[in-house]
Amino acid sequence: MRRWMVALTAGSVLLGCNAEPDGRDRYIGFEASHATTRHVLIVSLDGAHEFDLERYVAEHPSSALATLVTRGTQYTNATSSRPSDSFPGTLAMTTGGSPASTGIYYDVSWDDKLSPPGSACATRGATVTYDGLANVDDTVVDAELDPGKLPLDPDAGCTPVYPHRYLQVNTIFELAKAAGYRTALTDKHPSYELLNGPSGTGLDELYTPENDANGVKKDITKATAYDETKVQAVLAWIDGYDHTRTAQAAVPGLMMMNFQSVNIGQKVGGYVDASGTPSPGLAGALDYVDGAIGRIVQELQTQNLTQSTLLIMTAKHGNTPVDLSLRRAIAPALIDATVESVAPGLLAQNTPDTISLLWLRDRSRTRDVVAALQANAAALGIEKIYSEATLHHAYGGTLALVPNRCADIIIEPQPGVIYTTSIISTKKVEHGSFNDEATHVPLVLAGPGVAAGTVHVAVDLRQVASTALKALDLHPQDLDAVRLEHTHRLPKADDDCTISPCD
Repeated sequence: MRRWMVALTAGSVLLGCNAEPDGRDRYIGFEASHATTRHVLIVSLDGAHEFDLERYVAEHPSSALATLVTRGTQYTNATSSRPSDSFPGTLAMTTGGSPASTGIYYDVSWDDKLSPPGSACATRGATVTYDGLANVDDTVVDAELDPGKLPLDPDAGCTPVYPHRYLQVNTIFELAKAAGYRTALTDKHPSYELLNGPSGTGLDELYTPENDANGVKKDITKATAYDETKVQAVLAWIDGYDHTRTAQAAVPGLMMMNFQSVNIGQKVGGYVDASGTPSPGLAGALDYVDGAIGRIVQELQTQNLTQSTLLIMTAKHGNTPVDLSLRRAIAPALIDATVESVAPGLLAQNTPDTISLLWLRDRSRTRDVVAALQANAAALGIEKIYSEATLHHAYGGTLALVPNRCADIIIEPQPGVIYTTSIISTKKVEHGSFNDEATHVPLVLAGPGVAAGTVHVAVDLRQVASTALKALDLHPQDLDAVRLEHTHRLPKADDDCTISPCD
């Protein structure tokens, strides 16, 4: 299995080729042809690694994925967000920012200023839940958010905080819609209304069948059937309809979708060896995704949209471990108990996956908690602890942008460790980690103005946002997070920085 270590700290500032440190967009970077680009389609193969793409293309040279790689630019050293969760990964691509500026570290997090659901704002400090558990009923496909399960804002009349209000920066959908483009998104939870942005108006169409329903997360066949509903939505958009095909609508200038099939294929089937050979179930999921991508590309051609559509294919996150012999499940309750041993009631929130994000009710006890965790590092499977200065450095020195949201401690576990309860301990892999397996994702661009070639320098998913906007002849600097984090566009295949890292 080929791997490249991505030489970036989480949230680090990417200056690109000849970039100006003040964030001005004066550098040689990716340039889609503004004269012909009228549509951008972003596709996430959730869970996919760069090596998954490379293996598949090598073994299936006539596949849709191989054709896409051949005619486009492949970025072999792309990293997702840190943490490598769906929410920060999606937001990286759609805001140009890390959690330091978006204020969102995970789909379940903590906010010092908000109040718990049902509390009538009598107290401050609340767990913020935006996964399927925020729905009225997460067992039905057409789920809706339940206002009674949302955190409350004491500073806004004790009103429920919907996901789009929780986001601290604007999105590419807001800018595209303001410029007159139709916008459309399909993803896995109703909480992805998040991408409407703070204005609440960024999306013309939002289709979010719930992936917690009908056992989708435990069955590869059900996962591919679930994904097919979203593929049909994208095909309808390309054909000039809404996702139901019951009403005609302009082809979206900006559309985005995700696949769950590879993610579920990894969690249920996994890999058969340390080199990343897929299990039969995972191999079938990859075949399905390849066929679906092929149908989407064919429909663009049928509608004469190939020469006017920039296709961006990547993944919000990878999954780990690939080598299942390393897998070790550790109960999050052990971490909880360690924190509480410092002071009862100290732990505000623990969000566990292949990482553990800890929020404390009293930040002055952070060093005491770190000491307790270090004393129990072996039992807790801890490899590295980020807190205070190390956490601040990991996010490029910008954590103070949203201080009421910052995790106080982030635990990066040893390779193979998953913090999971016994109820879901059969899950073979998970995400969230800062490590290479979880963050080294595929990234391919194809469309007008995109040269066939390969870029090996380090890039990250935040650069997708600037690239998408520039392709539509919009201004990346109109994104709040781009200005805050000095995020730039993706380099072209023929830029000098493909030979050596840019200054």
